[in-house]
This record gives sequence, C-alpha cells and structure tokens, in this order.
Amino acid sequence: MENSAYNMTLMMVGCVGLLLMLSKQGSAEQHVVGGKQGWDESTDFDSWASGQTFKVGDTLVFKYSPMHSVAELGSESEYKKCDVGSATNSMSDGNSVVKLTKEGTRYFACGTAGHCDSGMKVKITTVSASSSGSSSSNAAPTSTSTSTSTSTSGATCVSGSFAFMVVGSLIRLLF
Repeated sequence: MENSAYNMTLMMVGCVGLLLMLSKQGSAEQHVVGGKQGWDESTDFDSWASGQTFKVGDTLVFKYSPMHSVAELGSESEYKKCDVGSATNSMSDGNSVVKLTKEGTRYFACGTAGHCDSGMKVKITTVSASSSGSSSSNAAPTSTSTSTSTSTSGATCVSGSFAFMVVGSLIRLLF
C-alpha cells in the first residue's frame, strides 16, 4: 500500500514537472525585430522574419537609434510602395513595442526618407496561439501539427512518470 502511494506521488511529480515545461513553451514570446542588430538598415528583415513564428499574444520589440522610426502601414500596397506617409501608427521612441493581438499580416517600415526603399521594412504574419511551427496560411498542416503535439505531450507525461518511478524504485532499493 505504501509503495503504491509512493509511486503515485512520483508519477504526479513527473506530470506536474512536464506540464510546467509545456506551459513555458506555449507562452507568449518577445521578438526583437532584426535580432541582435535590431531595427537597422544593415539587417535583412525578410530572412529574419522567415526564421520566426509569430503567434497571437507575442510582442514585437523594435530597438533603434534616433535616426530611425517605425511606421505601421495599413496594406501590402503601401508596404510595397514604401508609402510611409499614410501610416496607421508611427513610433519614434527607440524601443517600440507592438502586441500581436490577432491573426493576419502587418506591415512595418522605417519612416526616415529612403530607408524603406533600401529594405528597412518587414512583413509579419501572425498565426493563432495554438499553432506550432509554420507561419503559412495553409490550415491543414497547422491543425495536424497541433494534434501531434498534444498526443506527444501525453506520451511524454507517461514516459516521464515511468522514469520517475524507476528512479524512485532504485533509490528505495539502495537505501
């Protein structure tokens, strides 16, 4: 009876530990736009953005010098033409934070004359918070990936619990 309670406790500790790890993975992320270089003319923003997955709840952080600014543009057409004069939001504090509150595409460009035309612009596509992996608009892989993640986490919990039980049993044998 006592052994059964001990094993149950070990299994619960394993599952709680796993759930804590999984909750950290699912939490919102902060993306510093441009990575280490930040919001700067020398950054390849297309490459940087393609290596990121932006989810609802995440934040973008634009870090830049006083010679730059951030203009949020309202459409892809304005983005392609670098039409910063019709920005829906302009920021110039050097450390601008933008919360990603819904799925879709948002467009940002530097408001300093000529900088957008030189490539200082970025297109951000935000996916649902439950998505994992790709930021493409194809819904089928996203839902498949999500269900795979769910079943894997359940298997991991069982595996983790079993490992805790084995370690616990070995400790009891040694002492």
